[in-house]
Amino acid sequence: MSTTTCQVVGFLLAVLGLAGCIAATGMDTWSTQDLYDNPVTAVFQYEGLWQSCVRQSSGFTECRPYFTILGLPAMLQAVRALMVVGIVLGAIGLLVSIFALKCIRIGSMGDSAKANMTLTSGIMFIISGICAIAGVSVFANMLVTNFWMSTANMYTGMGGMVQTVQTRYTFGSALFVGWVAGGLTLIGGVMMCIACRGLAPEDTSYKAVSYHASGHNVAYKPGGFKVGTSFGSNTKNKRIYDGGARTEDEVQSHPSKYDYV
Repeated sequence: MSTTTCQVVGFLLAVLGLAGCIAATGMDTWSTQDLYDNPVTAVFQYEGLWQSCVRQSSGFTECRPYFTILGLPAMLQAVRALMVVGIVLGAIGLLVSIFALKCIRIGSMGDSAKANMTLTSGIMFIISGICAIAGVSVFANMLVTNFWMSTANMYTGMGGMVQTVQTRYTFGSALFVGWVAGGLTLIGGVMMCIACRGLAPEDTSYKAVSYHASGHNVAYKPGGFKVGTSFGSNTKNKRIYDGGARTEDEVQSHPSKYDYV
């Protein structure tokens, strides 16, 4: 899969996941009434994060928002916070990923800048998906706990022969929408991070470093080094040092025994 295809597919999956998270947060069917062994079927109750509703057999539906914040369970408030944080992070990542698409050119933006923006949006999508999945899972765990506690309290008196009518709630459709949406957002973020590696430019050029001595006009070369001064056209002081050969000045300053013969 090419880099552009991976980036576009991840972007589309993240958009679908973010739309699903928004839809799941606003839905009222996070928990629905369990109709198993319930003799009263004329009224159907279901609840969401923001309000509870009652639907009658005649088709009339009445919803009542939660007018309190402190009176709500702490787990419900935590689920609210997780979903809202996931939506906010997903929206910010969506805006960043639009400018990071390789098929869109904005001014003189280079590939390195697009790679960094793609990585940033991918990380935001991953965190957004994790928040959505965690929020839905926490609410589902709360439902399971309340369901079994309600089941245990339904049978009382006479050795469990008398059953009391008690409302129990089970999983609603919003939970499954939230799970799928969180998974899509998470997968989209992972694909955006993978596409970042293909967008980053490869640096194959090597920078040469030249070393200069503290003296005047000295440059080192592979075969030796040449020493020159800036005192006009006097070329007698220019000497080539190569290997272990002795220079002209050294020969003059250190005469051998043959010079006195």
